[in-house]
Amino acid sequence: MQPSEMVMNPKQLFLSVLIFGVAGLLLFMYLQVCIEEQHPVTRENNQEHISNQYPKNHMPEEPKGKKEKILVNSETSTGVLAEISPTLGEGQALKKTTRSLTNELVENFQGTKFLFRKFSEMNWPLESRPLNKSLVQDDKWKNTDRTQETRRSFLREFCKNYVGVSRPQAHLFHLVSRIYVEDKHRILYCEVPKAGCSNWKRVLMVLNGLAPSAHNISHDAVHYGKHLKKLDSFDLKGIHTRLNTYTKAVFVRDPMERLVSAFRDKFEHPNSYYHPVFGKAIIKKYRPNACAEALHSGSGVKFKEFVHYLLDSHRPVGMDIHWEKVSKLCYPCWINYDFVGKFETLEEDANYFLQLIGAPKELKFPKFKDRHSSDERTSAQVVSQYLKNLTGTERQLIYDFYYLDYLMFNYTMPFL
Repeated sequence: MQPSEMVMNPKQLFLSVLIFGVAGLLLFMYLQVCIEEQHPVTRENNQEHISNQYPKNHMPEEPKGKKEKILVNSETSTGVLAEISPTLGEGQALKKTTRSLTNELVENFQGTKFLFRKFSEMNWPLESRPLNKSLVQDDKWKNTDRTQETRRSFLREFCKNYVGVSRPQAHLFHLVSRIYVEDKHRILYCEVPKAGCSNWKRVLMVLNGLAPSAHNISHDAVHYGKHLKKLDSFDLKGIHTRLNTYTKAVFVRDPMERLVSAFRDKFEHPNSYYHPVFGKAIIKKYRPNACAEALHSGSGVKFKEFVHYLLDSHRPVGMDIHWEKVSKLCYPCWINYDFVGKFETLEEDANYFLQLIGAPKELKFPKFKDRHSSDERTSAQVVSQYLKNLTGTERQLIYDFYYLDYLMFNYTMPFL
């Protein structure tokens, strides 16, 4: 064949381009179907976060009339293909498919732009509001109220002086992922494990009308049931509205006490999750010449080994909420909490908060220990026994790890 014979005429060139274009489009649509079939949860979750279709009981303040469209057309590429009539010619079918896909991509882009615009319009940090004290009828709360105002002022001043006012780097849904919602009394509660969170969840369930008493709710129902809503389950408007109008509460604890409490709970008692997941990895990396039984079960982790895991920038297994910093669980410098309770004055603070939000008079914060009730509560004296096994450098590094929590909640530096 002569070289001149290999040159395509314009008609052949057009047909070749058309064929390759159709093939590429069909391949793109096929890959989209495969991705959606393999990741249905991801797609569903994304829709749940950015869709403007509110669940009925999530937004009682939802305005009437036409809703502003945030999300994209819910049709997939397979849905577009299903609309093509078999009686249409190939050219018409391809044109309709291309137009439908283009419209969907445009709607996707517009929806994403709307979301980012709304997020950028949110004022960070959120403005602090004075507590509504109109429902407090007992003078006995004067000292508690004075302490509360001191804590709030201290936290605000700390955040203003040390953190600045730049927008947080984390995504909005991550910022609010530990916050529980109680719509009836308009409460947002940020969960801090090992700081009374189990009993707080019981109280929220009673306030929600899900249980008659906090004393009859099991540990499993509190932590593994799906009774309570989290703030990240709402759409952008629902999150923003609640952050700006609900009473926001966080309860914290001395970081060293909280750390020791978490270790005792998760590693000194049988545990079908923390031993095989965390225990095995910790023993394998931080215990020289570990026996086969310890490597197999993950039981018997020593506090010193646990501390080495905590302080290791290359941990063999990730961070856990039970010993994560409060600054990374609740973001107190970006979400201005209206109420700052402390585990050290838990009962007094909690019952004052219940007065503030107009809870039923008979509802009191539970006093009972959630689990391992026969164990001595983790106190400063108990913590000192665990710290004896650490070097001065290790104790200092723990303090450095929780440095922000110590400062923002005005806890005194532990004996190092």
